[in-house]
Amino acid sequence: MIKQIFRYREILLVIIIAILLAVFSTRAPGFARPGNLSNIFNDTSILIILALGQMTVILTKSIDLSVAANVAFTGMAVGMLNASYPDLPLPLIVLVALSIGAILGALNGLFVWKLNIPSIVVTLGTLTIYRGMAFVLSGGAWVNAHQMSEPFLQTPRQLFLGLPVLGWIAIIIVAVMYLVMSRTFLGRAIYASGGNPTAAVYAGIDVGRTRFFAFVISGTLAGLCGYLWVSRYAVAYVDIAAGFELDSVAACVIGGISTLGGIGSVAGAVLGALFLGVIKNALPVINISPFSQMAISGGVIIAAVIFNARQERRRGRIILRDRGASEQIEVAA
Repeated sequence: MIKQIFRYREILLVIIIAILLAVFSTRAPGFARPGNLSNIFNDTSILIILALGQMTVILTKSIDLSVAANVAFTGMAVGMLNASYPDLPLPLIVLVALSIGAILGALNGLFVWKLNIPSIVVTLGTLTIYRGMAFVLSGGAWVNAHQMSEPFLQTPRQLFLGLPVLGWIAIIIVAVMYLVMSRTFLGRAIYASGGNPTAAVYAGIDVGRTRFFAFVISGTLAGLCGYLWVSRYAVAYVDIAAGFELDSVAACVIGGISTLGGIGSVAGAVLGALFLGVIKNALPVINISPFSQMAISGGVIIAAVIFNARQERRRGRIILRDRGASEQIEVAA
């Protein structure tokens, strides 16, 4: 029974999160109350959405380090748009955010697909470029709450069935991503492109194009998060979501998405993000210093990477190699 639990990362994460909630409740009474759990989920909603976009890229054996910079530029753009044209309908502003995010993601995808540049190099470059674009666009100025319209700010905060709309948006995105990854050709192609690119080519899958669409999905979700971040915190500035690109990768790794591609699930990414959300909400409550919080978070990520590596060695990964050369078909021990 215990071995079965350790085989399924999602079940293990649910158990660990439940234990953490119980432990933290002994130090901070009320931490596990429904109202506080709702707040934790709402606080983690943006990270959940970003992690799902990051998941699609990692599954193709790539990485997107520009997601937080995408959030910053898109958030600044829609914040300034709302401040300049407060009468614009909110659906149009959200559509602009999605479009900007998709374009920035597509630029990453094109460099990876057409120029065959490693994704880590491309997205490290665009990370700086997109944040620089946010500075140029705003001139370094902030867009504050009094400059934004009420619908722009209040819509994600409105309660529906006890949960803010922001939380419901995250739930909808989770459901959509689950359907895309499990019920569509694109989802299957994403898994195949990362798990076994050579076999994917023989199956008629264009690996480069699939990676391109994975970056577009990641960028589109980052664009949505740009609007959600600005409306949630009622301010737009150049350093929005600083460091969130690492949090999105950490959520995926903790959730069991393999950095070697092809292995992982939507549930794992969501639970990984929730795990980080619980940790980040709990540590200040029990008076852990910010420096210790960083050390604990880093330790958790390293432990998750080690656990993933051990699991993959046990499970075995198929690697295709050319006959007669140094490439062959084998199963890793």
